[in-house]
Amino acid sequence: MLILLPPSETKRAGGAGVPWDASRLALPELTPIRESVIEALVALSDDPDAAARALKLGPKQRGEIEVNRALRTSSTMPAIDRYTGVLFDALDAASLDAPARQWLGEHVLIHSAPFGPVGALDPIPSYRLGAGIRLPGLASQRQLWAGPVAAALDRYARGFVLDLRSEAYVALGAAPAKRSAYVRVLTRAVHGQTRALNHFNKNAKGRLTRALAESGADLSDAAQFMEWASGAGFETDRDGDAIALIVPHAENLLTAAPKDR
Repeated sequence: MLILLPPSETKRAGGAGVPWDASRLALPELTPIRESVIEALVALSDDPDAAARALKLGPKQRGEIEVNRALRTSSTMPAIDRYTGVLFDALDAASLDAPARQWLGEHVLIHSAPFGPVGALDPIPSYRLGAGIRLPGLASQRQLWAGPVAAALDRYARGFVLDLRSEAYVALGAAPAKRSAYVRVLTRAVHGQTRALNHFNKNAKGRLTRALAESGADLSDAAQFMEWASGAGFETDRDGDAIALIVPHAENLLTAAPKDR
């Protein structure tokens, strides 16, 4: 079983690991693309004004340019600990016991913009780059990544793939169609109808991933996942070719931090 997660724009600074080394990341066949993206991102940082425009940074975000400038030399930490924000705060990987963290390392890839999909425990530095940013001198990220990532995932994923990524990252490399399920998070209102969630869907995905890690689940298909989810307290349903993860309206409000409302 493989879980695909999106990254987060917000990240922890620092780290205790040695500088980034492409050979320590999952999917080594993506190394040439990773190297070209990192090279372009570091080079862009030599011109702060151009970097701010390309990365769509406001005046208070210009410190991110220095973060990118130091990409090759800054300290690293496991990807699952690097990212913060709603999904990763709900997952709270730092509080998991060793077996659950090992499960994350064996079953989770996080799809980043500069590195492509990386293992949950793969060491990465902090960076600033979104899925929709085109770096000077390179093709669009979709042109760079989509084909190679899809091929790499097809080789890497030996069983069922649960795709929790946002659509922006799905566009950078599709999961194997015949053995994957895309998850859409919906909320059930008081009158019983469902509607799509945007911001709050990240909390549900984080809690779901944590529950999978704590249970040590290894599920072989969508039907098994939905059966497991029911036993773990999650409501799911079919949504065309996807799976709907349904969050009660009251729970949606209660789990949202004040800043997210």
